[in-house]
Amino acid sequence: MATVDLVIPCYNEAHVIADSVGRTLAFLDTHPEHEWRIVIADNASTDGTLDVARGLQAAHPGRVAALHIPVKGRGLALRNAWLTSDAEVCAYMDVDLSTDLKHLPELIDPLAANEADVSFGTRLDPRSETVRGWQREFTSRSYVFILRWFGGLKVSDAQCGFKAIRTDAARALLPVVEDTGWFFDSELLLVAQHNGYRLREVPVKWIDDPDSRVNIIKTATGDLKGLWRLRRGGIPQAVR
Repeated sequence: MATVDLVIPCYNEAHVIADSVGRTLAFLDTHPEHEWRIVIADNASTDGTLDVARGLQAAHPGRVAALHIPVKGRGLALRNAWLTSDAEVCAYMDVDLSTDLKHLPELIDPLAANEADVSFGTRLDPRSETVRGWQREFTSRSYVFILRWFGGLKVSDAQCGFKAIRTDAARALLPVVEDTGWFFDSELLLVAQHNGYRLREVPVKWIDDPDSRVNIIKTATGDLKGLWRLRRGGIPQAVR
């Protein structure tokens, strides 16, 4: 058994967070092999997300926690949530539950057993089941090609919003991961691989959310800038 903090970063998600948390809690009830806590990381929302999160915390004491990060940035939200966690394993998933919850044990179990340091969902493995438009599929595959060719990253998917990390690894790696936005995921994997941490891919069933707030062009531009920063300055060494 491991203690697990499952972080859900949220920006203006007041309309869906209660349903997503409820569905996740019901799933976690069927997996008592770990001690779970859901952390709702409110990422500078302006629509009442924090109020909903605090209400869920009050309704589920010890099982749900509300964390407010006043500055926007998914990477910043995850950094704050993971580095302040006292759980043995930290994870995160998107609020829309695009990744099927059935894959959570595959994500967490290798870390709990100390068989891996970082695990991550992949939508691009031949065993994955993915439902999304051709434009996002093409963008993802092109981005991974760039990461592999120019960054040397040996993974099939870097940006799936479904990842976990042993907390001891997080405390070593996150201080040298600079990005606070969407490139955070890719930079974390690049830094972890460069420093010899054990990576584990998890093929997932993933369905695109038509209400996604991700700006593809802006995100891709930020990712390329982040990759160029690492190419120019080198991937940093973590202090274990």
